[in-house]
Amino acid sequence: MKEMIKEILREEMGRMNKTYYFMAGLPRSGSTLLSSILNQNPRFYSGPSSPVVPTMLAIEQSLSNDELYHGYPKPDQARELIGSVLFTYYSDRKEPIIFDKNRSWPGRMEYINGYFGINPKVICPVRDISEILASFISMNHRNPFEVNGRVNFIDEMLIKMNIPINDDNRCEFIASPQGILGQSIEAIKKALIEGYDNSIHFVEYNDLVNDPEETLLKIYEFLGEEPFSHSFLDISNTNKENDSLTYGIADMHEVRPILQKTSEPPENVLSDDILKKCEGAEFWRFIETELDEVDFEEGEEETNLIGS
Repeated sequence: MKEMIKEILREEMGRMNKTYYFMAGLPRSGSTLLSSILNQNPRFYSGPSSPVVPTMLAIEQSLSNDELYHGYPKPDQARELIGSVLFTYYSDRKEPIIFDKNRSWPGRMEYINGYFGINPKVICPVRDISEILASFISMNHRNPFEVNGRVNFIDEMLIKMNIPINDDNRCEFIASPQGILGQSIEAIKKALIEGYDNSIHFVEYNDLVNDPEETLLKIYEFLGEEPFSHSFLDISNTNKENDSLTYGIADMHEVRPILQKTSEPPENVLSDDILKKCEGAEFWRFIETELDEVDFEEGEEETNLIGS
């Protein structure tokens, strides 16, 4: 019994002594590649996209809509319950430094401080918008329309919305407020408008590929962590998710062992119309001049922490 109690206490202390950082950014911008490189550091764990944020949101919404909770509210315990999701989800990891990856984090920055008591530090890989769309289209072309009965997530949504399937419509959907790129963009804009620009470190995909040592050094400086000597010649994704099941695309998160850029230039993949719409869309490069011009669509959801 004493040994069991000691083990429980050791696990609890280990959980409390972990440092948590977050990864978000834009899709097809190297977050999986960056995680694979960071995981070479034995002190780090950076896994695939996690369900921590949606789980917290689900609990929060459930309590907010539960008449039993409102009949006898316990806000302090509710906040502790919601905040425990992060720590419990990574209770199996022994590494002292955890990176939780979810592209919605910039839109939920208040969760990090409000529920975890952590000053947020979020790494955001980014890339030219035209390159992101070209990467999606190229990936769509090299994969079958359907994998194990699952249609790829882009065409699946076009079908549901009764939109003709072609590359321009794919791009328009991906970049729309309902699409994976559009949602990520709005989350980052929200964080910047709310004054979290010092809590976000943008990592340009081309910088990561062309000058990985300097790019990694800047990441370590942002985090305040001791630098580590990484290898860029034998990279592997040791935490690969089931892309066919999740996305209907088998190679959504493939990582090549050698760091190099192999994607087709956007002008070889995208139409002139889409290329024109992408011009100057990289707002994060003009933070100081762009913030005042960013506006949200009317009726956007507001976030309130339980007990606040």
